[in-house]
Amino acid sequence: MHVKAAVKVLVIEDDADVRKGIVQTLSEEFFSVNAADSGTEGLYYANQWEYDVIVLDVMLPEMNGWKVLKHLRQSKSTPVLMLSALGDIDDRVAGLNGGADDYLVKPYNNRELIARVRALTRRATSLTNDTICIGRVVVNLSTQTISLDGEMVNLTAAQYKLLEYLSRRVGAVVSRSELSDAIGINDDSLSNVLDVQIHHIRRKLGKDFVQSRRGLGFIIPVNNQA
Repeated sequence: MHVKAAVKVLVIEDDADVRKGIVQTLSEEFFSVNAADSGTEGLYYANQWEYDVIVLDVMLPEMNGWKVLKHLRQSKSTPVLMLSALGDIDDRVAGLNGGADDYLVKPYNNRELIARVRALTRRATSLTNDTICIGRVVVNLSTQTISLDGEMVNLTAAQYKLLEYLSRRVGAVVSRSELSDAIGINDDSLSNVLDVQIHHIRRKLGKDFVQSRRGLGFIIPVNNQA
């Protein structure tokens, strides 16, 4: 009996045989896998949909893996496993310093590939157990409190609820209607309440902490420094 995959993986690899092999290997382990054959296509997929792990080759047409990673890190914190035939230590260090979470040198063993993808999934999950750290801001889910540079920030219940909701979706745009539902605003006559609460959060945590996306909603950027 097939079990529906809980882990979604995006594979960005231009070599057709290698790409097919990775997709087959991960699919046999019940991962849900999408694949792209260029950097441009892969970046589009990564920005359009949410993935648990991205397997990213370095040498890609149109846009290489380093550039894909750089653009990705402007809005997403998705764990990235870099693949490359470049095995020099400087290349591996450059990849990790560039925002990659792990680095695997070709040729590799399929068992190791599977193990590394699973490890990245576990690591990403464990980071959000009790606290969410966003730059200088820490959201404590257990005590339902917010701190900035170690100092407690006084928020109303509605402001905390709104901020926690956005914090759980760092790097993703959340629509106004979804946020309104999250804090219990269902009356059209109260539509400005959301803007007022966002204004207060910005005043307390920094004007760029929560950013607007015209016509789409609000987002807390991944590389937020409050």
